[in-house]
Order: sequence, then C-alpha cells, then structure tokens
Amino acid sequence: MMFSKKEPAKAKAERTGWRQDLYDWLQLMTFMLGFFTLFFTFFGIVFSVSGNSMYPTLHHADAMLIQRIGYTPKQGDVVVICKEGFPIDQTAPIVKRVIATAGQEVFIDYDTNSVYVDGVLLEEDYLNFANAYPAPDEDHLTKWYGDDYMAELTDMNDSYFLVEENSIFVMGDNRNGSDDSRDARLGCVDVRYVVGRSLGVFFPFHRMKQL
Repeated sequence: MMFSKKEPAKAKAERTGWRQDLYDWLQLMTFMLGFFTLFFTFFGIVFSVSGNSMYPTLHHADAMLIQRIGYTPKQGDVVVICKEGFPIDQTAPIVKRVIATAGQEVFIDYDTNSVYVDGVLLEEDYLNFANAYPAPDEDHLTKWYGDDYMAELTDMNDSYFLVEENSIFVMGDNRNGSDDSRDARLGCVDVRYVVGRSLGVFFPFHRMKQL
C-alpha cells in the first residue's frame, strides 16, 4: 500500500506565507493605484511653472500639486489661471498670487512700492524686491497693445482697482517681471478661469515646500 509523502509543516507554512505576502502586496498596489487615479482625476493635478513671474517663491520648471475641487480663492493663495489670449498668444495656464477678492479695493502706491487692500497695507515678505512695482511704461504698452489700448488706459486710474463680483485681483511675486491684473488685458480675473490653488512644490526635491 502506497502512502503520499507529507509536506513538512515548516515548508508548507513558508509557502503559504509567501503567497499571502504577494497577495497583500498586490492588494496594496491596487488600492494605491485606484487612490491616485481618483485623486488626480477629481481633486488635484500636477502643474509645471513656466517663466519667472512668481520668483523667488516659484522658479521656472518647478512642479506643483494643484487643488482644483472644493476650492474658493482666498487672499494670499497662489493660483493657476487659464485664460486664453493672456499673455499675448498664450494658451498655457499662468500662476499668480491672489491679492484681493470680490468687493475689495486695491490701491498700488508706485512711489513706495506698496499695495493696500481696503486701506490696509499688505505685508509681502515673499516679493522680489530687486525689481519691484514698475509703473506702466507708455512706450512699451503702445508697442505691445497698440494706440487703442493706450486710449483706453488714459481713462483709467491705474493705481486703484475695485474687484468685481465673482472675480479676483492677482499679481506676480516678481513684480517687475509679471503680467497680471494691473494689465487691463487681464484685469480682475473671473473665478471660472481659476484652475486651482497650489498646495506646494514637490520637484525638484531640494525646493520641495508647502505654499
């Protein structure tokens, strides 16, 4: 009479443990894949900074994680905006800082390089002070936008802005190198053009930080 040889208990336990570990690992990977798919589909996106208008806060080619669902713009937030045609021939999103929200008044004192919102001076320690707050240059604007733009600008008080309903007033941290709400072509930005808020920089790793 033939009897089958029993597998040693230790070997059987090792084989079962290996299979269980593999199963647990695959479950974890499946969960993580599903989580990140849902996260980036409904909550956040990755955005790469183009240009230096937010220097020194952000550098060219910084990679940021953007919150886009359940977000309402607030003063001080760094946001991504997608408005076709601004700057000229631009289709890619731009990144700026929210200076004021709907109903607020913005006053820019070009003599002292200061910004006031509802009469209160903003403490802006994030600015690039090397080249701060240029007053609009008429020759540059005429060349860039044409005589019609300058005729319209003549009727404007380019130091005072009232933020319209459902809009925000934005500026770059590199004030001497930023096209933003001071430019009548962009002006106050309708919140529908806001893609989302920057949560922070995650690449390059040596610049990783929360915003």
